[in-house]
Amino acid sequence: MALIIDGNKTAAHTKDMVRGRVERLKRDTGIDPGLAVVLVGDDPASKSYVSMKERDCAEVGILSFDHRLPADITQGELEALIDELNADDAVHGILVQMPLPKDLDEERVIERITPAKDVDGFHPANMGGLLRGNDVVHACTPLGVMRLLEDYGIEVEGKNAVVVGRSTIVGKPQALMLLDKNATVTIAHSRTENLADLCKTADILVVAVGRPHMIDASFVKEGATVIDVGINRGEDGLIGDVDFDAVEPIAGAITPVPGGVGPMTRAMLMQNTVDACARRIGYTK
Repeated sequence: MALIIDGNKTAAHTKDMVRGRVERLKRDTGIDPGLAVVLVGDDPASKSYVSMKERDCAEVGILSFDHRLPADITQGELEALIDELNADDAVHGILVQMPLPKDLDEERVIERITPAKDVDGFHPANMGGLLRGNDVVHACTPLGVMRLLEDYGIEVEGKNAVVVGRSTIVGKPQALMLLDKNATVTIAHSRTENLADLCKTADILVVAVGRPHMIDASFVKEGATVIDVGINRGEDGLIGDVDFDAVEPIAGAITPVPGGVGPMTRAMLMQNTVDACARRIGYTK
């Protein structure tokens, strides 16, 4: 039976550490870390995600500045708001909830955010900094995966890691973070030939393709650590990219969906916001 990696538990521990750092920062500097959350339109899933992030801010002591905008806002109007937030000293992090309505250019919006306030870690400067190994903001979801591996004492150095998925949000930054910890990393995707055979070489298998139950037991080496980043809506609720019931008996450790990587994404957003504030004011404690 596999060790179940409990993302809720590690996220709660992470937020406890963030809360303590916020308290010290306020005590020593009198400054409150601030996160501006921008939601465009009425997408129910996006509204739910934003509400959860705002609750997280309240839980750890971060000020949350809520900007809810109509779906018909123009590109120029949205970019003007981002310019205002970039210039606002009370705002240390800016999060624009994706996806945006189809008439808006997401890449232009991401690039408009000053890199120091890009707490999602999606700005090209932060992505490039990750590639070069610089001290920059890292994307929340893959950073959360790394925290889970660390928290559960799963060795990364020298291990074979396969990342299934090549998105700029998860797959590519995840591969770089694993490489930075001295794993031997292969990036695969839905068009990779003999994908199951390749995945079976992995000591650490990270799956982020957005295909429900794509990964079954035939993809997994006995004793491997399986990290399921997928979130898909099934008839009975959320399900992952990994067939948990089929894989769990042979894996060494595995994340469930829900309750695995998902809570970590929000926890790392809180950490990134406090880190951004500390960098801005030169606070090193």
